[in-house]
Amino acid sequence: MNKLKIIVLLLVLVVTACKQKPQQVARQQSKAYYTCSMHPQVHEEHPGNCPICGMKLIKVELTGTGGASSDKITLTATQLALAGIRTDTVRNENTGLEKTLTGTVTTNENTAAELSARIAGRVQQLFIRTVGEKISVGQPVYSIYSEDLQEAEKEYLLAKQQQKMLRNPDVDYQQLINSAENKLLLWGLSAAQIKNLAASGKVSATTTVLSKTGGTVSDITVHEGDYVTEGMSILKTQALNNLWVEAQLYASDAGNYKENDHVSVSFPDLNGQVINGKVEFVNPELSAASKVDLIRVSIPNPQGLIRPGMLAYISIGGNGNHSLAVPTSAILTDSKGSKVWVKNVDGSFSPKMIKPVAGNQNYVAVLSGLNAGDIVVINGAYLLNSEAIFKNGNDNMNGMKM
Repeated sequence: MNKLKIIVLLLVLVVTACKQKPQQVARQQSKAYYTCSMHPQVHEEHPGNCPICGMKLIKVELTGTGGASSDKITLTATQLALAGIRTDTVRNENTGLEKTLTGTVTTNENTAAELSARIAGRVQQLFIRTVGEKISVGQPVYSIYSEDLQEAEKEYLLAKQQQKMLRNPDVDYQQLINSAENKLLLWGLSAAQIKNLAASGKVSATTTVLSKTGGTVSDITVHEGDYVTEGMSILKTQALNNLWVEAQLYASDAGNYKENDHVSVSFPDLNGQVINGKVEFVNPELSAASKVDLIRVSIPNPQGLIRPGMLAYISIGGNGNHSLAVPTSAILTDSKGSKVWVKNVDGSFSPKMIKPVAGNQNYVAVLSGLNAGDIVVINGAYLLNSEAIFKNGNDNMNGMKM
């Protein structure tokens, strides 16, 4: 009898354990974890910093329990921003082979300007002190003490005073006034400053010189207390809303590049951002030492994100093949094949197997697996893939059709 009771008790314990196991799995799947947007292989149970790069970990909550939607990953708006998720639309692109050159962003010398001293004197105060500072037309640059400028201001006030008091019909006072005013304009005073001088009737000890150009200061050549002569450089500016990308190419490739050709320029420091540029100059002379040629591409920079010194890739050529394609950064490849992460209508993300074919540095043609108009992840796909592995294991792509 005792043996029978023991057997029954064991059966009850086994049945109870089997019922509890799925609940424990469900609780584990609903558990949140913390990962790094730069190193998605990091999975921590508590908030903190990434042990690799030190960035703050982002929280990811997993609520899936398997089933038909187990391959979907849903992130909040905050998680999307922290993870740097960016998407692009699948469409026809040029996937022909291209020639790629490595170049460097430089300032556009055609937009360079220099502010020089119009008259000799001593710099009393500098209002622009830092290279990289932005200035605009009419902004004060420096104040100067100049005896010659004071004398010219006195001549102007004297001519104005004589016109009012003497009224000699044999003297053209207006011509004297105009002559004195033109001298002040040539020496750097603005029309508003001359008007204020006439209104006050007094000569100041120092005169503020205003900027005649706008842009970003690239060099400051004087200090407070320096004595400057006429024509001496005060500062230099660059307009950074339009830049150059300069690269070198071999003489055998020079024939493939012509002025006004349109090219694609990508920037690895800006997550591979691609913009359109135009070939502005191809040096007709080769370098005597290395026998290479210089090519210069003009690019727009309205938002100021591109900076001189950045690395850039110039792509040109191609055979004109246009086909359904995705950016190369969207494709993840492993032993099972190639896949992309697609954004669903409800805002979630799902992996999709694709069959890519030949392409170029920017775009890869897709033979099957995607349709025009699909939205794919081009930045942050590794984070989504890591989360899917943590949620479903390494076989989350098994059974998927292309």
